[in-house]
Amino acid sequence: MTDGAGAEQPLAALRGQIDEVDRELVELLARRLQLVSQVGEIKGRHGLPIYAPEREATMIAAKRALAEEQGVPPGMVEDVLRRCMREAYTHEKSMGFTTQAPDLGPVVVVGGAGRMGALFGRMLRLSGYEVRVVEQEHSPQEVAELVEGVGMVLVSVPIHETVQVVRSLPPLPADCLLADLTSTKRAVMGAMLEVHPGPVLGLHPMFGPDVDSFAKQVVAYVPGREPEASGWLLEQIRLWGARLHRVDAEEHDHAMGLIQALRHFSTFAYGAHLAHEDRDLPTLLALSSPIYRLELVMVGRLFAQDPGLYYDIITASSDAMELITRYHERYGQAIDLLRSGDREAFVTQFEQVGEWFGDYAQRFLAESAALLAHADATRT
Repeated sequence: MTDGAGAEQPLAALRGQIDEVDRELVELLARRLQLVSQVGEIKGRHGLPIYAPEREATMIAAKRALAEEQGVPPGMVEDVLRRCMREAYTHEKSMGFTTQAPDLGPVVVVGGAGRMGALFGRMLRLSGYEVRVVEQEHSPQEVAELVEGVGMVLVSVPIHETVQVVRSLPPLPADCLLADLTSTKRAVMGAMLEVHPGPVLGLHPMFGPDVDSFAKQVVAYVPGREPEASGWLLEQIRLWGARLHRVDAEEHDHAMGLIQALRHFSTFAYGAHLAHEDRDLPTLLALSSPIYRLELVMVGRLFAQDPGLYYDIITASSDAMELITRYHERYGQAIDLLRSGDREAFVTQFEQVGEWFGDYAQRFLAESAALLAHADATRT
């Protein structure tokens, strides 16, 4: 039996030193945030984006090299730096942004009390624009008054309501930019181009409304009419730190079938299967590997959110439903393959899929290893 009595004193002394180092670390982090605030003020004054990928890559490479010189694991230093930078982007955001269209009239956000509409409203206010909000309780007369003299109308309402809301808008100023934040584009773009003869732009933020900042987030955009009249908004979003990705409406909706509709449907079906199996969740968590725990977390996350939203996303287009049907058929084919007991056929198909992924397979293996390490580190 081990006697720990003799270890108490030296351990206490060492732990005291560690506590002192940790205190110094916290003080250094506080000092770093103060410097970040100054950086944010300068970027805001000079119209610079809060996210500079070249600067970030250079800094991380330099600090990894320094870590190796000091005998510190480079990955650990990179983890700390990335967490510091994430906090820095959030901190810099509060400093505000240069106004890209200083002469623009007020901005109206239709659905501005919703989570995504409110997020864009906050960012636009931080960028110096006057923001008005239109909600369901506003009468047609009130809406008509709110859009008088505006420079942009941004529609952010549930998917199944967007086309109807767009078509119910009163006449807008000729030079007003009409834009939307909907996750489907073909029908909405058609409606906006139909009701408004002026500039039109489709936007799709590829993230949820709970992000700390736009840094490194992707915003897809679909040019509609008079693209030169929407350049200020795209530049404003870039200053917020987002990456812009141009796409046409057809290509966008086809991609969203895979990225959103099929993915959410698969998660829903797996969650429903777990519920019907009615296994003990604490036991599953206790026995789970890091990758299964992460998968279970992502499934459970879906069911903590708005079911109506996910129904709308999954059923947003007939193309998505056809894709889900094909997926169901391939699932059945995979079951038939397993039932056949043909191991060689399974291995052959597995390798064929691996060839389709190509170099991305190894890249995704490395990326997932980092995610799993983080998930394992935060496990309680």
